[in-house]
Amino acid sequence: MGCFEEVTKEGPETNQYNDERSICLHAFSDLSHVPPATFIYLLKDYYVYGTNKATSKFKILLQLVRAALHNAPQPGPFTYAVQCMYIVPLLGKTYSEGFSHMLTSSLKHLKSVESVRKDFLEAKHLAAQLALDILDTVVPHENRILVKLLETFEIELRDMAHALYGSELDDDLVKAREHIRHYVKCFMESESNAIAVALITRFSIQCCDESFLIKLIESNQLEIAEECATFMGKEMICLVIQKYLDMKMLKNANKLVKEHDLTEKFPDVSFLYKESLVKKLAEKGCWDIAEVRAKKETKLMEYLVYLAMEAGYMEKVDELCQRYSLQGYADSLVPEKVFCGSDYLDLKKLSAEEIVWVDEINGLYNATSYIEACKIIGMDCEWRPNFEKNSKPNKVSIIQIASDKIAFIFDLIKLYEDEPKVLDSCFRQIMCSSNILKLGYDIQCDLHQLTQSYGELECFQSYEMLLDVQKLFKGVTGGLSGLSKEILGLSLNKARRNSNWEQRPLSQNQKEYAALDAVVLVHIFHEHIRRQPQFGVSEGCKAEWKSHVVSRVQSSACKPVRF
Repeated sequence: MGCFEEVTKEGPETNQYNDERSICLHAFSDLSHVPPATFIYLLKDYYVYGTNKATSKFKILLQLVRAALHNAPQPGPFTYAVQCMYIVPLLGKTYSEGFSHMLTSSLKHLKSVESVRKDFLEAKHLAAQLALDILDTVVPHENRILVKLLETFEIELRDMAHALYGSELDDDLVKAREHIRHYVKCFMESESNAIAVALITRFSIQCCDESFLIKLIESNQLEIAEECATFMGKEMICLVIQKYLDMKMLKNANKLVKEHDLTEKFPDVSFLYKESLVKKLAEKGCWDIAEVRAKKETKLMEYLVYLAMEAGYMEKVDELCQRYSLQGYADSLVPEKVFCGSDYLDLKKLSAEEIVWVDEINGLYNATSYIEACKIIGMDCEWRPNFEKNSKPNKVSIIQIASDKIAFIFDLIKLYEDEPKVLDSCFRQIMCSSNILKLGYDIQCDLHQLTQSYGELECFQSYEMLLDVQKLFKGVTGGLSGLSKEILGLSLNKARRNSNWEQRPLSQNQKEYAALDAVVLVHIFHEHIRRQPQFGVSEGCKAEWKSHVVSRVQSSACKPVRF
């Protein structure tokens, strides 16, 4: 049994226990004289004594049941499984759904075995009766198991008619459909829509309309709505597509248009979907991926140029125009009307005075001295994005540390190559200072990247007085840009988020973007404090943010450093 190893028993009962285990193994190897009740009991016994986690035990038991159903169950594996499903609910909810799923899943591979075909056809009638007993709550199975049962045994309306009336005459089929319609309406009234639609589509029950489809879509039951619409016909599929378009759900609309060959009816959906995808990528700063997606269509590439201009990312505009000969299109746009800088926060609006680039030792010393005199600083870092799936992230390129007035941008790549010991010493002075409150946004992620990039340095492994401002504003969405909008009234332009941070020199726009991410943290914190009662001097306010301050101190990393 592998991971179904029992706890070792000691004493005179051991031999008896081993005998019982041998009987269990023999029973699974030959089901010809093992009644369904015994089989279910043995399954439970094996599950209870298994030592692995539930998921692993279930997978192993599934293999066991698949093998066991080959071993001559009487009168056949399909009939035997249905008989077991009548018994399983007696075990209680803990086992009922899992074991029923196990039984139905184990039968799938037997359908192609010719020797049990007769048993499958005969078991359909018994399975139909079980389905009716479940619908009447005589046998307490979950709706999901009822759906599995109908699918596994390919139960049709005539099987239900046979179970209800003992025949498959036309009149009995009509009566059977009406009988099932009653259950469908009950399920719809109780909003058990998945089982309702499963019965509607399987037995061709005509009892849903346009309002039902819209209700499904508005309650986000999209798969069920699409299944129902497909059953109802092309007109209802078109209704669902139009509803998706009205709700700006372009991906879903495009999928249905493709699946049902409705391009002539909705000729613009494919382009609108691609356009929305390019826009989402641009908004995330994934310009390289957006460019790949837009490459084959001139209109999409023009739209990408427009998005870059709208974001104020003029160097990207120039780059795309040069690469794809789109200067004429760019000239037709009026940058001042496309881009409105007032929509975004910038350093001037925060009255920030200076950005200082630090890539040599004297600049590092001067920056450290300034930062040590600050009470509150903002921190952030950037690295070149890597868009290859499962690939290792690139090394952190820069780290920004700022007061409310001055932002220092440290060229970590060059400083680490030239003066790793001095870099480590200076940053230990900053990171381990209990006098400086260090603010970040999702700062643990940045620290993880820093330790992955510069594992030999101790400075990124220990810290004191670290505050993740994200934790002060748990209800705010949209990242740091959304938080800036919420607290300071303007969002951040994230167009350059995924630009090439390893290029040297960085463009002035890149420097301003990087600096702003650190400076804005200080301003957000000050504004948060200002909004508190008594202008932020209450003890309650201080306790509220101090409760989120974290430290991770290693004595060797935080020893005083002499310059």
